[in-house]
Amino acid sequence: MAFYERIDEQRFLATEDTRGPRDPGAQHAGPPAALMARVIEERAGARADMRIARITYEILRPVPIGPVQVVLKELRSGRSTEVVEAALYPVGSTAPVVLARALRVRVADGVVPAVLPGPQLPPPGEVARTPFFAVPWERGYHTAMEMRFTDGAFTELGPGTCWMRMRVPLIAGEGTRPLDRILVAADSGNGISAAVDFERYLFVNSDLTVHLHRHAVGEWVAVQARTSVDPAGIGLADAVLHDEKGPVGRGAQSLFVAPRP
Repeated sequence: MAFYERIDEQRFLATEDTRGPRDPGAQHAGPPAALMARVIEERAGARADMRIARITYEILRPVPIGPVQVVLKELRSGRSTEVVEAALYPVGSTAPVVLARALRVRVADGVVPAVLPGPQLPPPGEVARTPFFAVPWERGYHTAMEMRFTDGAFTELGPGTCWMRMRVPLIAGEGTRPLDRILVAADSGNGISAAVDFERYLFVNSDLTVHLHRHAVGEWVAVQARTSVDPAGIGLADAVLHDEKGPVGRGAQSLFVAPRP
């Protein structure tokens, strides 16, 4: 099992493991976010001395389960930074469903002193496995990920902190990378820190921005999230992203919040 099966360098078949908890025909946004970043990092001519420091996604419409294609465009190439754009399409469609823009920054080991906070969360080995909220289908993102809350729960309102681990690789037959682990998890911030009752309100994110000062170490990534909502119907889910050594970056989602029909 895996989130995707590779067809070629730019085309992939999404499996049932990508299925989100709300629509049986649509992917959770985490797997396509990780897939687009993987294609950006692996593209022909990509510099090995650069790493994604920031990536922003515009989620234009639900991502259907099935064959998808990632199309790239280099917007800027400099000595120390570059900007690469990616568009995700259902195969056969001319309308993208997700746009991404990545800032890659040149890196070199030991060129500056490290300024890093240490571990701030209970390690995942000390936390009980947490069940996902009720989902009406057997296989999907909820079964492809292992989750352990140190604070809060999917069924509780308010801030929450959840360790997450991929049970399946991003692409069948290929190794899992640190960036895969972060981006598969980062889009879960609004669900982890739901501020309003999902049975009564929609709180849907139409974007995701992830800033990273380092890549995650190990299998686990924690999303420590808090959601704020204005009465006008705009929300913000803000998350600190951790591995077992400490924070690795931040994720933010803009939310459309409204009463359910």
